[in-house]
Amino acid sequence: MKDFFKFTLATVTGIVLSGIVLFFIGILVIAGIVSSSEPETVVKKNSVMTLDLNGMLEERAQESAFNFVSKLVSGDDENTYGLDDILSSIKKAKENENIKGIYIQASRLGTTYASLQAIRSALADFKESGKFVVAYSDNYTQGMYYLSSVADKVLLNPKGMIEWRGIASAPLFYKDLLQKLGIEMQVFKVGTYKSAVEPFIATEMSPANREQVSEYINSIWGQVVKGVSDSRKITPDSLNAYADRMLMFYPAEESVKCGLADTLIYKNDVKEYLKKLADIKKDDRIRMLGLNDMINVKKNVPKDKSGNIIAVYYAVGEIVDAAGSVGDEQAIVSGKMSRDLQKLQDDDDVKAVVIRVNSPGGSAFGSEQIWHAVKELKAKKPVIVSMGDYAASGGYYISCVADTIVAEPTTLTGSIGIFGIIPSFKGLSEKVGLTYDVVKTNKFSDFGNLMRPLNSEEKTLLQMMVTEGYNTFVGRCAEGRHMTKEAIEKIAEGRVWTGETAQELGLVDELGGIDKALDIAVKKAGIEAYSVVSYPAKESFLDVLLSTQTTSYMESQLLKSKLGDYYKNFNLLKNLGERPTIQARVPFELNIK
Repeated sequence: MKDFFKFTLATVTGIVLSGIVLFFIGILVIAGIVSSSEPETVVKKNSVMTLDLNGMLEERAQESAFNFVSKLVSGDDENTYGLDDILSSIKKAKENENIKGIYIQASRLGTTYASLQAIRSALADFKESGKFVVAYSDNYTQGMYYLSSVADKVLLNPKGMIEWRGIASAPLFYKDLLQKLGIEMQVFKVGTYKSAVEPFIATEMSPANREQVSEYINSIWGQVVKGVSDSRKITPDSLNAYADRMLMFYPAEESVKCGLADTLIYKNDVKEYLKKLADIKKDDRIRMLGLNDMINVKKNVPKDKSGNIIAVYYAVGEIVDAAGSVGDEQAIVSGKMSRDLQKLQDDDDVKAVVIRVNSPGGSAFGSEQIWHAVKELKAKKPVIVSMGDYAASGGYYISCVADTIVAEPTTLTGSIGIFGIIPSFKGLSEKVGLTYDVVKTNKFSDFGNLMRPLNSEEKTLLQMMVTEGYNTFVGRCAEGRHMTKEAIEKIAEGRVWTGETAQELGLVDELGGIDKALDIAVKKAGIEAYSVVSYPAKESFLDVLLSTQTTSYMESQLLKSKLGDYYKNFNLLKNLGERPTIQARVPFELNIK
């Protein structure tokens, strides 16, 4: 009878779990059908584009059906936006005569200052049309205020606040935690500033790392202050004084008095404010078009019939040798990207390629394979790199051979260095009572056994390999940038630079966004008529559904909603063993706020 109840309970549990999984798959299918059947948006008179920013920003948005399930699982109302969608929508709003202006409803956007700078530049370009930009928030985060300060009018809730406090970087260190667990991280590196390994072997920043972090966060802050100063007509000295006062703790009237905001207004009254600004009669309707509406607005340009293509290839995420090695995080799989670039190389319709790099680096071996593919592509047609939030270490490795490199002033790049990291679980095994023994035929037969530390000869060999990788990296940069190895070595050593400084050092050619990279590509290709095509093509909803492990996806979304900013650190430790031993990448989590 006991077995009967046991098996019955197991069967019922299995049926319930299967039902839950099928339920979510059903929701995904229905949401996918709905999202894929959205009609073209017809823009009517007296329309205003709304940028309701509350969520996370990616280079290219995920399939909307998965966003729907993500909200359902996590229980919040945050969205995932594509930077490409936002920039494209702002451009369409500029060209459409029925759109009077843009209204920014600023909540919170999980991204870096480079992406905020790209959106801000697009909004500044939009204003050149003579149309208005208005921003409102109950409470502006610092990043959202930087973006919103480009608006003609900055509106604030009478009981709201503006976060304006400066930038800090506060990385986490795992050494003591690992030590308590009995795990020793054995590190091999080249580069005084190569700080990616520090969280595993130290409890605070090294002097060299503190120097470089201070340099690049001050460079980013300088860009933020300059942008706000130019838009709000407030001197940089005053803005820094306001940051030191922490105005967010003062009444909202103080933000208006200091010039950070223009008007105190409740959210319910904003629509009437927009009507007056757009010269729309009180009884007439103002049509608000959200980002999804704008995505479905047809571009106001004639269809190109030349057959010429400017390809934009998105290289986003950590560089890995095999898919799935960094959990559910977006990644650049070196073999796939190399094959994709080969196809673009062989396609005679593709006249030039813009590679959009947003990567902190990763596998040194994978970076070398992609570098070779980019070099082969460059031999046949112009290659322009457009750098996003990061294009550092391996991200710079795959960029350095391009004809022209374009970066945002706040892009983090450089970090020319290599490191290797191998854990030893000897202490952990002793804590839990595990022992091991070995029989071998040759001296290094048991190399890689994580139950013991490396011996001196093994350490020498690994350091030799890392040094060789560093020398190759430096050589690739010298060749691509037409500089001597000695000149590269002076600015290498694993040091991270902002795009602004990197241009001064010769690591970057131009400052700007993807539009500037496209303009350069067209000019180098020597063509007038063309179409811009993005690669890899976005997967259809069905492809995403079939290729995604639904249970794993649900699990990651739940963890993200509970862990928040600490999810990346959790995911790092969870998947540490899957990463390659020799890497070219910036610190796993820069933690800039």
